[in-house]
Amino acid sequence: MNRLEKRVALVTGGSRGIGAAIVNRLAEEGAYVAINYTSPSSLGKAEKLKSYIEETYQVQAMVVKANVGIKQEVDAMIDDIEKTLGSIDILVNNAGIAPFEPFMSLSEENWDRTYETNVKSIFLTTQRAAKKMIEKRYGKIINITSTASVLVTSPVIPHYISSKAAASHLTKALAIELGKYNINVNAVGPSTVATDMCHDYLQDEAILEKEIQANPMKRLGTEKQVADAVVFLASDEAMQVNGHLLMVDGGLTVKAAQPEDHMSAEWELSI
Repeated sequence: MNRLEKRVALVTGGSRGIGAAIVNRLAEEGAYVAINYTSPSSLGKAEKLKSYIEETYQVQAMVVKANVGIKQEVDAMIDDIEKTLGSIDILVNNAGIAPFEPFMSLSEENWDRTYETNVKSIFLTTQRAAKKMIEKRYGKIINITSTASVLVTSPVIPHYISSKAAASHLTKALAIELGKYNINVNAVGPSTVATDMCHDYLQDEAILEKEIQANPMKRLGTEKQVADAVVFLASDEAMQVNGHLLMVDGGLTVKAAQPEDHMSAEWELSI
């Protein structure tokens, strides 16, 4: 407990799902947390989470709206955080989308939207937050990627898979460039987690069973397991961990055989 006392953290896409679990665990460890959201439908969840962590953990928190794929909105968001909580010590790039659409029918709009959210957002938020981190010679940057960053999980999300691979490699490049300033840059790669964004997808019992049986641990991961990995990487216990992709996947990415594709429907998964 209190491994992150009074550290200032920003979690993009932090109002629900894995992002909300990360916000909760950071606050539990004593961090002051900025909860980013984008859509108006997420505002209520973000505000409720803010109230919960303030009351439960007695830490400062704030809600910040921004499309993290747009520079002006990122700059305004971080200006607001710095004025209210202080400069960012921990940046968790969690925001991401995965519109299921086969390559030959994939629209240019969905391609661009996926890369803007999953890759460009990391570029924009990291470049902005790292300025203060460099000044104070301290920072922790954690990117939430996926098992899809190291293997092809489905042929109907090539845009998502390639964007997560780009995010993983960007993590490594930034680790080299920013390491000399005592800034650690790492990533966490979850397998399928039963979040609200996967609710409809996992409602199909056949799909759920295939996901479970495909995993060496014979279970899905949880939001808290991903959040626990983020807390470790954000803590001083991980001071010498840099440029690493920590897989929280039950061993899925080290097994040879993959299940046959079972995702024929188009699912819009967004956070």
